Amino acid sequence: MVIDRTGLAEFLRRRRESLQPEDVGLPRGQRRRTAGLRREEVASLCHMSTDYYSRLERERGPQPSEQMIASIAQGLHLSLDERDHLFRLAGHNPPTRGTASEHISPGLLRILDRLRDTPAEIVTELGETLRQSPLGVALTGDTTRYTGPARSIGYRWFTDPEVRQLYPTEDHPFLARVFASGLREIVTLRGSGSRAAHFADLLLAQSAEFRSVWDDHEVGIRPHEVKRFIHPEVGLLELSCQTLLDPYQSHHLLVYTAVPGSESYEKLQLLSVIGTQALR
Repeated sequence: MVIDRTGLAEFLRRRRESLQPEDVGLPRGQRRRTAGLRREEVASLCHMSTDYYSRLERERGPQPSEQMIASIAQGLHLSLDERDHLFRLAGHNPPTRGTASEHISPGLLRILDRLRDTPAEIVTELGETLRQSPLGVALTGDTTRYTGPARSIGYRWFTDPEVRQLYPTEDHPFLARVFASGLREIVTLRGSGSRAAHFADLLLAQSAEFRSVWDDHEVGIRPHEVKRFIHPEVGLLELSCQTLLDPYQSHHLLVYTAVPGSESYEKLQLLSVIGTQALR
């Protein structure tokens, strides 16, 4: 496939001009004259330099990589059809759709963008964090930084002891059952050639604890509605977890809230002030 520089530039420009700051969780500010978003705002959303993005809109520069196009598609809040169109304009085949896709739907992104004062995250069915709200990062740290199988919290649970420090010790046996049960269900659903099956094989080879709970063949073990976290600065928090599912992509938006007036509620207010300062 060959890049269509003119088509790519026009499509990017039209999409940028059709978006308003509030559509992507940005403040509007005063004296705004630009129709839609500014190029520098889009570049920031797409995690690239303003110069690089500007050259694409001006039909210049090298052919963008698939990774760059995926980042632009997400930053511009494109639908799956728009994402696929963008890939073809850039001279690439679109990624496979379905449960393995990591492209977050615009609807879920719009909701997450409005949850800046609430811990929230978007995860795959394997527990891989795709996006977090600022207070979500303050609560659990940046869980998007992992690579490979370690992106899955279920995998990390059995292979990285530091993960467990975020949860009370008495909750560990139950959480191990939750992660093993959930993985078994996904392996059965997706099949022996799936990434879930690969993760299970890796854990069977690496973790005696995983082998033990896996051999119980438990399914249907669900997390408690109220989850308990131990934050290094504010201590124990008891937070209700509500889940919104995107059935087309098997992405889950997890939103954590505390009962107003409770001790956990006050601690969340404090956490919103200190942010990630103590975590760095």
